[in-house]
Amino acid sequence: MVQYVYDFSQGDMDMKDLLGGKGANLAEMTRLGLPVPPGFTITTEACREYLSLGTEPGELRVQVTMALRHLEDAVGRQLGDRHDPLLVSVRSGAKFSMPGMMETVLNVGLNDASVKGLAEESGDERFAWDSYRRLIQMFGATVLDVPAAEFATALDDAKKAARRATDVDLTTDDLRTLVATYKSIVLERTGAEFPQHPREQLDLAIRAVFDSWNTDRARLYRRRERIPQDLGTAVNVVTMVFGNLGDTSGTGVAFTRDPATGKPGAYGDYLPNAQGEDVVSGIRNTLSLDDLKHLDPLSHKQLMKAMRRLETHYRDLCDIEFTVERGHLWMLQTRVGKRTAGAAFRIASHLVDERLITEDEALERVTGAQLAHLMFPQLDRSSERTLLTRAMAASPGAAVGTVAFDSAEAQAAAARGEDVVLVRRETNPDDLGGMIAAVGVLTARGGKTSHAAVVARGMGKTCVVGAEALEVDPVARTITCGDVVVHEGDSLSIDGTTGEVFLGRVPVVPSAAQRYIEEGLDAALGGDDGRAEEQSGEQGVDDDTADLLRAVDRLLRHADARRRLRVEANADTPDDAARARSLGAEGIGLCRTEHMFLGERRALIERVILADGPDERSASMDELVPLQREDFRGLLDVMDGLPVTIRLLDPPLHEFLPDLTELSVKVALADVGDDEPDPADLKRLAAVERLHETNPMLGLRGVRLGLLVPGLFALQVRAATEAAIAQLQDGKDPHLEIMVPLVGSVQELHLVRDEAERIVADLTAAAGVTLDVPIGTMIELPRAALTAHRIAEAADFFSFGTNDLTQTTWGFSRDDVERSLFIKYLENGVFTISPFETIDADGVGRLVRIGAEEGRRTKPSLGLGVCGEHGGDPESIHFFHEVGLDYVSCSPFRVPIARLEAGRAAVSSDGASATA
Repeated sequence: MVQYVYDFSQGDMDMKDLLGGKGANLAEMTRLGLPVPPGFTITTEACREYLSLGTEPGELRVQVTMALRHLEDAVGRQLGDRHDPLLVSVRSGAKFSMPGMMETVLNVGLNDASVKGLAEESGDERFAWDSYRRLIQMFGATVLDVPAAEFATALDDAKKAARRATDVDLTTDDLRTLVATYKSIVLERTGAEFPQHPREQLDLAIRAVFDSWNTDRARLYRRRERIPQDLGTAVNVVTMVFGNLGDTSGTGVAFTRDPATGKPGAYGDYLPNAQGEDVVSGIRNTLSLDDLKHLDPLSHKQLMKAMRRLETHYRDLCDIEFTVERGHLWMLQTRVGKRTAGAAFRIASHLVDERLITEDEALERVTGAQLAHLMFPQLDRSSERTLLTRAMAASPGAAVGTVAFDSAEAQAAAARGEDVVLVRRETNPDDLGGMIAAVGVLTARGGKTSHAAVVARGMGKTCVVGAEALEVDPVARTITCGDVVVHEGDSLSIDGTTGEVFLGRVPVVPSAAQRYIEEGLDAALGGDDGRAEEQSGEQGVDDDTADLLRAVDRLLRHADARRRLRVEANADTPDDAARARSLGAEGIGLCRTEHMFLGERRALIERVILADGPDERSASMDELVPLQREDFRGLLDVMDGLPVTIRLLDPPLHEFLPDLTELSVKVALADVGDDEPDPADLKRLAAVERLHETNPMLGLRGVRLGLLVPGLFALQVRAATEAAIAQLQDGKDPHLEIMVPLVGSVQELHLVRDEAERIVADLTAAAGVTLDVPIGTMIELPRAALTAHRIAEAADFFSFGTNDLTQTTWGFSRDDVERSLFIKYLENGVFTISPFETIDADGVGRLVRIGAEEGRRTKPSLGLGVCGEHGGDPESIHFFHEVGLDYVSCSPFRVPIARLEAGRAAVSSDGASATA
């Protein structure tokens, strides 16, 4: 027979999969000898069976009966007894804490008869009727689906009728009348009397817990938190203890450290003469734990001792629920407590100092997401603000600037020294220049994986998307929101952490953590913006901030010492490269050279592509070589001594050509007018029509473009090699690498490599220098991953371009599906997170694994990295470590996050290996 029911004495903290979080921790506290009310747990396996069968497993009721009888024998009372009734609480308890699960039901077992026995046994008739009304209220709302508002309204009416300020002031008669009112609500809403049989109450409550696993709010929470949908929930049945037995009783919540700041010391709230959720419901003002010390010194002393024991046992911040029943302390729950990002770092560091955990364990207690949160600049929430709308927070931080409605105006305003917020209905690749120039991006359409969101995150720009309340008119150059009209040149402030959009200029507060990472600990501790001086009375940051920065420094340095993965950056300009290096980047893993042909240079590359013959093409290329050479030299100079990987051109061809529709209209209008069409326009139109593609993302781009346009890749290789030679001649240490994009066949790579090697050999021989230039490829097509054993023959390294690999594996055009399909897929649970945000380990990740393993099988020395957006995603970094890559490359802003997560991945991997 499968065991579906466990007494608290039978479990422990490691049984969360079976007993859920609450059950496992109740069992652990029982095992430690702490004062836990007796009880038992129904397993998650029973829940899964119930959900599968549509009814309880046959053995479950028998096992519940056996557990209930053992419980009755242990406490000397029986469920439903008319004279001294056993009452129990019924609580859900999944493996993970889930706010979407069922509320607790207290006082199960009370009925019209046993309420009198409870009054006799307790000597407090008011207490008995207060407990009964709570049962009906909780059971009615949670188990019988009666709207909770109806009970709340009835309670308010009862207080008004009796002229009582709070529920504590209601008399026995008031409560007896309220019970009758509650029972009539149940009868009216359900068509049946409130159940009087105690065992029926218990069975219905257990079933309600099982059913609560699949409520809409529970499923939504699991999707958002990426909790598996098939875990099921446990049910905890616990002997009731009562905090509503007068002033010598009460209930409370306590933390062994401050979960907001991480400061040591007990923190919590206590409410006398209260039960259940009264502490957190806000019905009355709570007292502090210091107040409990004065009210009940013995219970306070016992609580402090239990809290210290639990923190020592769990070696972490503990969140505790407790009840005092007439001076007797009972521990109702404990768990490792949730905390803010700052508290996470401080607590981890403090526990190392206290010798409770190792530095490896401390590193596992913090996350890259928490570090990112500490780095975000924020709008000063103490200042006066006018909220315009609230939308989707896509890329964190704060941005304040004048409104620009297109890329040209954003760039022009930035050139004038203005901070700009680029506002678009939605962005596209043509907006890249404006996005680079802007301090923040705001769109009326799109989601967290839209073009605006993805690019902004990559650049570390603040971004808010999907602001549907805003009517953006790029022609009139206005934003309309209700009665408010914002014109170009007016100011906006956007908060990429909350999704809020404010009128005007809200002051921005810089992050102390950001300054530490860019300038070092001494600089960050040495001064602030003046506010810290006011707080501490001396120059420098306040003590709390200093403590936080030391904790971040300690754990980030430990992550650097432990990680195996190098962390490089995606950077296209010297400024980006310098920022990346200041954040700890160990090279450039991806330089997207197509970003170097924006603005005036676009015309030059357009002339190369549309050239009539080799002479015209050669002349155009000659103009580009010195420009590219200086571009590459700037990057090599900033990253001197570190690798710089230059990706040869990889845009869809149409991004370098005139717009077909605009050009067609221009020619057509000239044709019907008095003037003849411009011959140059006719020539360009013919060329654009010839090269026009229906699906550019899968068309003439990457290596295909380099092979179709003779000399295009050669000019870039020449410029890059000349830049490296110049650096060598200046006494520098350049580490140039060339990467060929979108290779699907080894022969493509051979053709480009042969030409590149000739150029490097000729130029270095002429200069009299020796230069080793590794040549590799991006693996961004499924065929490339599946034929990696062949492609490795011609490659010195692979860099997995997981953005395009995701598109080509799924058959998605990201810019299209993000606007429609993704929303439904996320809502319906097809995705728990966008595969462009975190790598699809089962599909795309398997291709990465195949490519890595088969490439190394052919060439053991093959370098392996990733340069897609996933290179900065915490979960994906752990996957890349496990697959055996050498490095990840990500946006400069994400470099510290990647450093931390790479260290965590190494620690986690070592721990898993030791366990195995």
